[in-house]
Amino acid sequence: MKGTLITIEGGEGGGKSTQIARLHDYLIEQGHAVIVTREPGGTPIAERIRDLLLDPDNDDLVSMAELLLYEAARAQHVGELILPALHSGTIVLCDRFYDSTVAYQGAGRHIAPADVETLNNLATCGLEPDITILFDLPPEEGLKRAKGDTAGDRIEKEAIEFHERVREGYLKLADEHPDRIHTIDALKSIDEVSQDIRDIIDSALVTQEA
Repeated sequence: MKGTLITIEGGEGGGKSTQIARLHDYLIEQGHAVIVTREPGGTPIAERIRDLLLDPDNDDLVSMAELLLYEAARAQHVGELILPALHSGTIVLCDRFYDSTVAYQGAGRHIAPADVETLNNLATCGLEPDITILFDLPPEEGLKRAKGDTAGDRIEKEAIEFHERVREGYLKLADEHPDRIHTIDALKSIDEVSQDIRDIIDSALVTQEA
């Protein structure tokens, strides 16, 4: 029995964590086996790589090294956690997956799309999400929510132009993959966003089971 990989994507401060927790509870109520994980991270080794990537003191990290670290964390995450869970028939809710790399390292860092795609395929063993929810909102609002009164992590500290390129990268992906990527207005209320997600997931799961 094959499980379902549901990925949640978007820029900073879109409310992904809150909505993933709500979706997890909803799917459990529906009788599904569900795990929640995140990228970078999800396993002890990948979490250690996450610490390196998000440490605001690591300003000297060059773009290609950043990309390779994300892919190393992903390879460990997929091999150790995601694939075994899917093979057992579990729904995997993942906070970010390879679309983040296309948006952040591809569009944001100007790394060649072909290089990003090649590394994504290697790190995932060709695994693709079944359903992707994209939280869209203006970067200025998202960063205000994400950072609050703090300076932010290494990615959040990037210039607004970087985050605007990331948003453009995500929206381009949504245009290219309309059957998989469902865009949600993250400026809506928490309850409205939750309902939008439930409608998308219910419809997608019924289609998969048909």
